[in-house]
Amino acid sequence: SNPALHPLVVMALSTGARYGELTDLRWVDVDFKRRRATFQVTKNGERRAVQIVGHAHDTLSEWAKVRRIDCDLVFPNRTGKGHTLRVAFYKAMETAEVTGFRFHDLRHTAASYLAMSGATVSELAEILGHKTLQMVKRYSHLTEQHTTSIVEKMNAGIFN
Repeated sequence: SNPALHPLVVMALSTGARYGELTDLRWVDVDFKRRRATFQVTKNGERRAVQIVGHAHDTLSEWAKVRRIDCDLVFPNRTGKGHTLRVAFYKAMETAEVTGFRFHDLRHTAASYLAMSGATVSELAEILGHKTLQMVKRYSHLTEQHTTSIVEKMNAGIFN
């Protein structure tokens, strides 16, 4: 119901950004040339930047071409006066018959995929803006298949 929903979800999945960070993001804080976005408003109060690459960069670039000129928010609501994209998100979940999934789960998903792609705990903390490694552990959920492949790889290195 809101065309901003698709690029918002892509950005959430590819950066691990929080809903509030994304919905407070302004076009002036998006640098397409350096492929990054800077969040001025974060949960822990510290400004941070995230890389925008691949599909996220392409999607955001396309979104910039049809952006509202009466609003400087990257992901405005239909009126351009703030962010009420949660309604659109939960309507999409209902339409897709997905239950028990919150927008914040996209952040957990991003953290898990980053971990399974080889990101270290300290890299995850930096990317997600966590101040403690304990928070990183809470967010990155490795699949059994991934942990099995790591153990198999280690065993092959030791015993072959």
